[in-house]
Amino acid sequence: MDIKSEVIDIIDELFMEDVSDMMDEDLFDAGVLDSMGTVELIVEIESRFDITVPVSEFGRDDWNTANKIVAGIAELRNA
Repeated sequence: MDIKSEVIDIIDELFMEDVSDMMDEDLFDAGVLDSMGTVELIVEIESRFDITVPVSEFGRDDWNTANKIVAGIAELRNA
């Protein structure tokens, strides 16, 4: 499974929200993510992709859309 599909699945599983049609929408403004949800998302991303997401890398403006989350994961996997 590719990163995009995996991220869509993770968000759907954690927050019961299908974001496949809103990949560039701000997930905080849409009510999908909040501070607790962000922590849950980071933990799940780290587990599924076997990466460490530094807190400094997960700023609200840096990872606020599904596409930005996909890009961030790809960047961390290639680091």
